[in-house]
Amino acid sequence: MRSTRNLAFTGIGLALGLVALAGCSSDSTSSETETETAAETAAETAAEAAAETAAEASGDRSDWPATIVVAAVPSEESSSLQQSYEPLLETLREQLGVDVEFFQATDYAGIIEAQNSGKVDLAQYGPFSYVLAKTRGADIDVAGVMTDAPDAEPGYQSYGIALGTNDAVNAIEDFKGKTVCFVDPASTSGYLYPSEGLLSAGIDLDADITPVFAGGHDASVLAVKNGDCEVGFAFDAMVDSNLIESGDLQPGEIKTVWKSEVIAGSPMAIRNGLPADLDAEIRRIILEEVNVDKLIAAGKCTSTEDCGLTDENVWGWVSKPDSFFDGVRKVCEVTGSENCQ
Repeated sequence: MRSTRNLAFTGIGLALGLVALAGCSSDSTSSETETETAAETAAETAAEAAAETAAEASGDRSDWPATIVVAAVPSEESSSLQQSYEPLLETLREQLGVDVEFFQATDYAGIIEAQNSGKVDLAQYGPFSYVLAKTRGADIDVAGVMTDAPDAEPGYQSYGIALGTNDAVNAIEDFKGKTVCFVDPASTSGYLYPSEGLLSAGIDLDADITPVFAGGHDASVLAVKNGDCEVGFAFDAMVDSNLIESGDLQPGEIKTVWKSEVIAGSPMAIRNGLPADLDAEIRRIILEEVNVDKLIAAGKCTSTEDCGLTDENVWGWVSKPDSFFDGVRKVCEVTGSENCQ
């Protein structure tokens, strides 16, 4: 910054020197006029260059929006979803210098519609809902993918579940003829991968089961526990730890009878069309500044338990390309699901 200003001032000084020399000249009036005009032009050019350089160095943010909107869908019944995203929201506010608002959608369709219309700048998707959003025309890109550790490959599994005491269900083939709890038509682990699993087991989704959409992963598990559904699906951590830690489920109360292949982790998607420097800065903040390690170092929390980000309590986000979700697209092709359209 300092060297740039010195160069600019040097240019201006030289230009002004030309003006002084012109004033002392004994040439004709026309010569003086030409010299003065040239000097003034040189001075103006140098001043403009200095102004442009200073603007670039300080970051001209005149084309930045006054407000950035971040959106998400809760993975379970929650009144504190925004609180779980607050470390991200706060860091964006601090480092971007703009207002940051949070939008809690009731389902993935709401997120897709909001980002499609340009009302949401950043959205936390599941892998399937991200692919679906792009299929439906959303001009978005992957800003980062959720991970439990910086060196861990982002991913998780869908579980097929039943009551621990239900001896009649021990494999996904046993779901035939049952009332089956899914999560949401746009849920990766709560519908798309389960659909592929059922089809592979020879179960017709229309004729062989009675589907129920519970609305959340926790609701799907608890519906099985309470007998509202005979079997169901949810993502792995909801069964293995989340509901047990919350006291809503006892160990062994629910059994896992099917597991999907590993699913690509959930992406944070950024709306294309934002100013390039803002886009780059948002991506940098997500990937470098908002993670458990940085939050602990900043004294904002003390451990992974109280630092965990989002309602899935993850470490943070890592960089992945759009092609990371080609496996999800492949499952869409295999199932031929109308929900993939």
